[in-house]
Amino acid sequence: MKETTPKHNANTELPNMNETKLKVKAILFDLDGTIVDSRDAYLEAARTAFQATGQKPPTCQTALQIPKRLEQNQPIGDLTKTNTQQFLNIYLKTFYAITEVKTKPIPNIHIALKTLQQKAKLALITMRNVPNAKLTKELQHFRLAQFFTHIITAQDTHKPKPSPEALIKALKAVDVQICDCLIVGDSPSDIKAGKTAGTKTAAVLSGLYTRQELAKLNPDLILKDATQLPHYIE
Repeated sequence: MKETTPKHNANTELPNMNETKLKVKAILFDLDGTIVDSRDAYLEAARTAFQATGQKPPTCQTALQIPKRLEQNQPIGDLTKTNTQQFLNIYLKTFYAITEVKTKPIPNIHIALKTLQQKAKLALITMRNVPNAKLTKELQHFRLAQFFTHIITAQDTHKPKPSPEALIKALKAVDVQICDCLIVGDSPSDIKAGKTAGTKTAAVLSGLYTRQELAKLNPDLILKDATQLPHYIE
């Protein structure tokens, strides 16, 4: 697998431009941890849910384990120590209510998306269980909506990632063959979905997962964040 995450310091150079570049006609992006930084929203949702269920505020580590477990369909009872469904109802309601104010675009992502838009069709796939219109409004707030020709949320699919359903639906919408597509995400679910569908895959380290967790899935690229992607696309 290509080594694509350079060491970063004040004089960080651009990724090695001699790397083999990917030729794609469509790029499908995950949202949380890939296009926007959602850590503050995850932390606030966890604090609210723990308080509402009569518990002490969670540690940062515990709070950030919750979205990782949920994404991978793993139990969270050992973390929440209360009625799971009651906790989740409060947690998710809070999270969806605050994403517009508690998440923020990855620094310089606008520049990267503008460049990539000239090279391929861009679509967004998120497993947030919200109406498409609500998510579009949030993206407009961040001045990101204009970059995506199609947006898919959990309400547009029957099976969440790592099922490839959302990817395949997005590719049909943008009229691009699977082999000409790249999926970009911060989680194992994104990479698994891409590999199941047969797309190229790029993992980013701007979310909740470590290089070691993502490298196990052998993505085509591992990048510090999505702003490096233009350097790897023809």
